[in-house]
Amino acid sequence: MQFASLGSGSRGNATLVEAGSTLVMVDCGFSCRETERRMARLDRSPEQLSAVLVTHEHGDHVRGVPVLARKYGLPVWLTRGTHLLMQDDTSLEIRYLDGHSREELGDLEVQPYIVPHDAREPCQFAFSDGDRRFGMLTDTGRITAHIRESLDACDALLLECNHDTHMLAHGPYSSRLKARVGGPLGHLSNDQAAGLLAGIDTSRLQHLVAAHLSEQNNQPQLAREALAGALDCAPDRVEVAGQDTGTGWCVIDP
Repeated sequence: MQFASLGSGSRGNATLVEAGSTLVMVDCGFSCRETERRMARLDRSPEQLSAVLVTHEHGDHVRGVPVLARKYGLPVWLTRGTHLLMQDDTSLEIRYLDGHSREELGDLEVQPYIVPHDAREPCQFAFSDGDRRFGMLTDTGRITAHIRESLDACDALLLECNHDTHMLAHGPYSSRLKARVGGPLGHLSNDQAAGLLAGIDTSRLQHLVAAHLSEQNNQPQLAREALAGALDCAPDRVEVAGQDTGTGWCVIDP
């Protein structure tokens, strides 16, 4: 089982998850051409995809979904609330998630879970191939007991570190936008992400990727230091998914 970020941030997000013969994409905030280019960097192509899963309807997560799905005949899995607010979904093959029930997609078991964010019915995902678990968490304003339960004892995590609280407070955003980003339906700070790690079982953790970093209100080293502090490890153990570079393949060993 392995995963890779095509890019993560306010200008676009997409993540690949692969197990056996099954390859899925979570979100697609890039144009179809850019998505193809970024997949090629990882030696993959959209023809190999089994499905696209959508976390919520914000443009940096769904901008490229309709064109990609139509061009390559891909089913799109999402909650009913997200579907209601998605645009340009004509002729898409839609399949609904309820945010609580597991789904089998080829060699992957997908567990959606609901998160607090300023969207209609947002969710995030934990994946399993039967032996290993990979959890994703971005675009949430606070940590809930349900989130902790969903991400407990994962073998790999991709975790939002959107902002440093000091940089956000003294940064260029308006007061209203600062309140939204830092509020309970906004985005996780470095400290909140570290607090999540401190409250779950990380004994099996092989890979930790910091994601969705703000280009105005965070720095990779600050995110690394916060997460490394929670794990009591060196900062270079924490990888950062860049907006332009994403990550390479992160292979989860048995």
